[in-house]
Amino acid sequence: MSQSFDVIVLGVGGMGSAACFELARRGRRVLGLEQFPLVHARGSSHGHTRIIRTAYAEHPSYVPLARRAFEKWYELEQLTGRHLLTECPCLNAGPPGSDHVEGVRASVRTHNLAAEELTGDEINRRYPAFHFPGDFMGVIEQAAGFLFVEECVRAQIDSAVSFGAEIHAEEAVRAWKVVGDGVEVTTDRGTYRAAKLVIAAGAWATKLLATIGVPLRVMRQVLLWFAAGGRPELFRRDRFPLFIADVPGVPFYGLPAIDPFGAKVARHYGAPELPDPDGVSWDVSTSDVEVLRENLAAMLPGLGAFTKGQVCMYTVTPDRHFVIDQHPEFPQVSAACGFSGHGFKFAPTVGEILADLAERGITAHDISLFSARRTR
Repeated sequence: MSQSFDVIVLGVGGMGSAACFELARRGRRVLGLEQFPLVHARGSSHGHTRIIRTAYAEHPSYVPLARRAFEKWYELEQLTGRHLLTECPCLNAGPPGSDHVEGVRASVRTHNLAAEELTGDEINRRYPAFHFPGDFMGVIEQAAGFLFVEECVRAQIDSAVSFGAEIHAEEAVRAWKVVGDGVEVTTDRGTYRAAKLVIAAGAWATKLLATIGVPLRVMRQVLLWFAAGGRPELFRRDRFPLFIADVPGVPFYGLPAIDPFGAKVARHYGAPELPDPDGVSWDVSTSDVEVLRENLAAMLPGLGAFTKGQVCMYTVTPDRHFVIDQHPEFPQVSAACGFSGHGFKFAPTVGEILADLAERGITAHDISLFSARRTR
């Protein structure tokens, strides 16, 4: 039997749960469909923590969206009574002229952001856990922190349900199609109709949004935790910042030790690009750890033994910018995909944009950088 809604949302991870919440509290009849159990570890919205930052290296256009995301995360904390965001400085470091550091500096200049520039030696004196080369430079900003990612998704889902959204877990979508002015979605349990469709399916957008216009590929990424070593106090949040190190060949990032597993570090990009998520291995191997060993030994020598690892996925676009737009062929369908490993922090802002697109087809946020038509 077919059931009808105002909006159907495919995918209830970080972006999809935000869209469900925003649409439901605007009074829309919402159905969210998730193929896995809710708040699962088989996508891109898990791994305990995610960095949130403001001086955005990827492009100055992200800065207003990041500022809005801070507001929305704090609002969600207030609505739910849950601790979701912990403030912590973010250090951006690299050799002179590195793309990441220069991108941060561009955002700082464009938006007049508060930030401090340091040499490699100054970084090492201020944060003794680091042993960066003396000719490195860094930019540190205070308007940053980390999000407890699973708790964020859970809070968005629970809030959506509290406003009347219907969320179905472990119900895989088989197909969607436009029917007249609306849409029809077929799952392994039934068929649903709605006036509008939002697709926020993470790596599965490679299949559900094959005609969106921007090529999408999947990259396996591994999150690693290492014990804080002989001087664990150096890796505490009051003495160790979030960091993004633009190291040639193996750029990596990390977070302070906030539990017994130690500091979290991960390589950023560099893995093979796959056509879809079907080929991703979910087991952490010795080679996954070894790829970072040289950099960690040189630049974070105080880290101790490997304690745990977890696999996640980036869904990447060629230019590494997001896709947030109406479908080029079907205006009743909106999409958010291709977050390229730096999207989660924006989830509540993206949810707001997706709700705007589903309701009115436009949004007050500047999303021109994320057009599905940019490669045409």
